[in-house]
Amino acid sequence: MLSLTIAPGNYPYQAIAAGTVKFNDRAARNPTMSPLKLYFFPGTCARVALTALEQSGASFETQLIKLPVGEHRSGEYLKLNPKGKLPTLQVGEWVLTENIAILSWLARTYPAAGILPVGANLHEECEALSDLSWCASSIHPLVTHIVLPQLFCDTPDGIARVWAMAGEAISWHLQIIERRLGAQPWMRAQSSAVDWYVEWIWSQILAGGFDPAPYPKLAEHSARVCALPASQRAQAREGEAVQWLIRNGFPAGPPPRPPKP
Repeated sequence: MLSLTIAPGNYPYQAIAAGTVKFNDRAARNPTMSPLKLYFFPGTCARVALTALEQSGASFETQLIKLPVGEHRSGEYLKLNPKGKLPTLQVGEWVLTENIAILSWLARTYPAAGILPVGANLHEECEALSDLSWCASSIHPLVTHIVLPQLFCDTPDGIARVWAMAGEAISWHLQIIERRLGAQPWMRAQSSAVDWYVEWIWSQILAGGFDPAPYPKLAEHSARVCALPASQRAQAREGEAVQWLIRNGFPAGPPPRPPKP
């Protein structure tokens, strides 16, 4: 496993040993007084939780789980998260899984960070959770079918059909998001974890060969999200993890996608 930690300083990050990177942040305090560790792999939806941690201002550590070689199904990791999924957030001895739960906890623990609207307006808070649930339960599975259609069928014709049907299904959701972003710059009144999840969805389907042309507002939204300081710090962490994987001979991403139909 690759261990990543944060230390005070003036630079975004510095490599300190083979396979180990120390990130310098704002030396913000952790009000829980418990060490925070996020288990992640670059490019996965763990990026959403990673961006939220960066936004929180807390000191935290990240642990790279080498997903393509099955480390998420190792006995050691399954003791931590029996689901064998990412992300996983460890808060001292307490372990929290699933993006919505992690984001909700971070938002309430660091309310001034603006991760999600909390406390002031219950309707707004619930609507944001509704949007997150939509991303995680309705749209995210379709992303997986676009990026990794070979997981759902083992014949060439079937794989192509899985990809095509997932693209048709996700278009319905993207049209709703496109209309919303045509009226406002962010998914909610202000930038939040909902935007970070939507941007992750967009980046993944583009990598999976999805045609972006009908969705110019989503493309503009992606650029806005990627320009946010917390997003840029999360991308820097992912980039360092990718470079570590390459240097050490591990796959740095999912297996190649079969040609689209």
